[in-house]
Amino acid sequence: MKKQRAYFSIILTVMSVVLVLFAFSCKEQKDVPVDELVGAWKGKVQFNTGVYAEIKDFEFMYVFNSGGTMTESSNYDGVPPTPPAYGMWKKTGEKEYEARYEFYWNKVPNSYEELIKAGGFPNAGYGVLSEKIILSDDGRSYSSTITLNLFDPTGKQLIINEEGTAEAKRMEF
Repeated sequence: MKKQRAYFSIILTVMSVVLVLFAFSCKEQKDVPVDELVGAWKGKVQFNTGVYAEIKDFEFMYVFNSGGTMTESSNYDGVPPTPPAYGMWKKTGEKEYEARYEFYWNKVPNSYEELIKAGGFPNAGYGVLSEKIILSDDGRSYSSTITLNLFDPTGKQLIINEEGTAEAKRMEF
C-alpha cells in the first residue's frame, strides 16, 4: 500500500510539473516585437519617367508579411491579365525599408483572333520593382521612391530604371 501511494505521489508530481510547463509554453507572447511595416497597404503610384508616366490613376495594394516576404497587386493587373508581384522586404533604418518584388507581364495581342490562336495572353517577360520606403511617425502611412526594370522572357533588359514615387496608407477596419 505504501508503494502504491509513493508511485501515486510521484506520478501526481510529474503530471503537475508537465501541466505547469505546458501552461507556460502556451502563454500568449505579448512582448514579441512586430515590425511596423507588417500589414496591408493601399497606395497611389506615379512614375516620373518612361512608359508608365502617362498613367495618372496607378494604385498598388501591398501585403508585407512578418519574415520579410510580400505581395503586390495593381489596379492594372487586368490590362492585360497579369498575376500579382511577389518579393521581399527588409528594414534598413529607423522607419526605413527596402522592398524588391517581381511580376510577370503579358503581351497584348493585336486582335481577338491572335488571342484565340495564342490561347490567351502570351508571356512577354518579367518586371522588377525596387522601392525605398519611409514610414510616417504614426505608422499609418508611408512615402517611397520606386524603380522599375522590365525584361523580355530571355532576360534581356527592355526598360532601365524608370523612376516614380508612391504614397500608401495602412488598410484598417
